[in-house]
Amino acid sequence: MAYRFVFILASLLAGVSSVHSATDATPQAAASCPRVLQHTVARLQDEKPQNLCQYAGQVVVVVNTASFCGFTPQYKGLEALHAKYKDRGLVVLGFPSNDFSQEPESNAKIADFCENTFGVKFPMFVKTTVRGNDALPLFKLLTEQTNTAPKWNFYKYIISRDGKDIKSFSSMTGPQDKSFVQEIEKQLAVKGPAQ
Repeated sequence: MAYRFVFILASLLAGVSSVHSATDATPQAAASCPRVLQHTVARLQDEKPQNLCQYAGQVVVVVNTASFCGFTPQYKGLEALHAKYKDRGLVVLGFPSNDFSQEPESNAKIADFCENTFGVKFPMFVKTTVRGNDALPLFKLLTEQTNTAPKWNFYKYIISRDGKDIKSFSSMTGPQDKSFVQEIEKQLAVKGPAQ
């Protein structure tokens, strides 16, 4: 009985030790992740929480999307950009929103539509609000940093590797527009701390 008690006590202490060391590592991980990415958002396909810090050190394009918009074909261009530049450190993150009354579908239907209609492989997240008081904290921060909230669907933000330089682009600027691609290439040319 005493042996069993010692074994349980030792197991508990080992558990506390590992929890403690994981907690100690958190500030370091947070320090290497730009403030703009310090958010957790549910993935579109399975609604599992995703920490956006996993994209730290990459050039990030954030775009609010909708299935029934005149700009919806931009999904194809965004996927082409993602495929072309992902090996150089670009990631496109899509955030469906019904803020402009053009995304009435459920998360499952949005995921199916994106994959089957446009072959979207870049990360997509659950339907959310991107404007106003109820906006996702990521979009509140993007709005604060650029003084520009999304004015319509497919509004785009390019975030530098260190998260300090954020540029906004209107829905009218397509994924293949020269100014947009030039900004992506400019940001990709800047190497991150670990590169």
